[in-house]
Amino acid sequence: MPLPPSDVAVYSVGELTRSIKTLLEEAHPQVWVEGEVSNLARPASGHLYLTLKDEEAPLRTVIYRGVALRMKFDLRDGMKVVVRGRLTVYTPRGEYQLQVEEVQPKGIGPLELAFRQLKEKLFTRGYFDPARKRPLPLIPRRVCLVTSGTGSAVRDMLEILQRRWPAVEVWICPVRVQGEGAAEDVAGALMLLNRIPGIDVLIVGRGGGSLEDLWCFNEEIVAHAIYQSRVPVVTGIGHEDDLTIADLVADVRALTPSEAAERVVPDRLQVMAGLEERANRMRGLLLKRLELARSRLEELSGRRVFREPAERVQELRRDLDEFQERLERAAARRLEAIRQRLEGLGGKLESLSPLNVLARGYSLSGRLEEPGLLRAAGDVRPGDRIWLRLHRGRLVCTVEEVEPSQEAAEPTKGVDPS
Repeated sequence: MPLPPSDVAVYSVGELTRSIKTLLEEAHPQVWVEGEVSNLARPASGHLYLTLKDEEAPLRTVIYRGVALRMKFDLRDGMKVVVRGRLTVYTPRGEYQLQVEEVQPKGIGPLELAFRQLKEKLFTRGYFDPARKRPLPLIPRRVCLVTSGTGSAVRDMLEILQRRWPAVEVWICPVRVQGEGAAEDVAGALMLLNRIPGIDVLIVGRGGGSLEDLWCFNEEIVAHAIYQSRVPVVTGIGHEDDLTIADLVADVRALTPSEAAERVVPDRLQVMAGLEERANRMRGLLLKRLELARSRLEELSGRRVFREPAERVQELRRDLDEFQERLERAAARRLEAIRQRLEGLGGKLESLSPLNVLARGYSLSGRLEEPGLLRAAGDVRPGDRIWLRLHRGRLVCTVEEVEPSQEAAEPTKGVDPS
């Protein structure tokens, strides 16, 4: 293969790459590109690496950390976006890429998208759960306003709080409520006030404004501070149509700062009217109860028992005497019945006693110092000592002779003794 002519320039790879980089950056210093996010990567450096693609081709894209931190929403694979940036060449790989300086979601504003994403994220974490929201104290002693110290909102809230319930102690914690660093101010104030004992309610409020003006109340750091607060939080941010993430997390959401002040303390005029009404009802009930007691007393005092108290005592004494007589008669009848029964049982026992048999001339016998009774003459031998039990007394005898009974000899009749 022939070499190139000597008058033709020969580039090294690096030189050619740098030349292309210069031409590309000069030709496209700023471009707007629309595409779908894919292969999104988030390394520890904070940069974002992704590919923008459509039906025809992919485009490698980088969003450096500084730009990524300013983004209000999170990029996700499959999201369609419109980006502004400049084309450049990544020399170590010889690949061209788009270096992004601004990102806009397609079809929706970036703040609206960021609001939706954070709302979905906090909902899954339970930040909006009604079960965790606490009721406000009926009559708070100390209320703290977390708001701008110079805005009209703080003046309106102070005027309403003092008019409705002058006894309440109001603290003001001035913070920035708009612009860079406002979210950190609000969150820091909430965390600081939660470390101070004696605060009953926190009001986070500001007047109306655009979505951008109210954006600090849509930051996750503010939502987390409200969620972690041990003191009930009431929000009154913007106007009736304005809804922020802080409103959704708060224990009570008011439509305006003025309404927030009204929700926190009772109206003293209404309380006084309610107390007066209850006092009148109690007075009427007490008078009615007194009249009933007086009528009852008059009715009782007219009864005979109060006019003749001794008569009733005499009647009870007579009743007691009658009860005593009846008890004595019942006891005597009971004792007589028991005595008759015992006599009957004694007669039966007497008739069954073996002593009655001995009284008819019978006796019991047995060997001395041996248990048992003798039942046949053959149970003893001449010379044995026996005892005899008579109806009256006892005898000790010596056997002289034993005569067997005739019943025992009968089997031997007619038998030859040999």
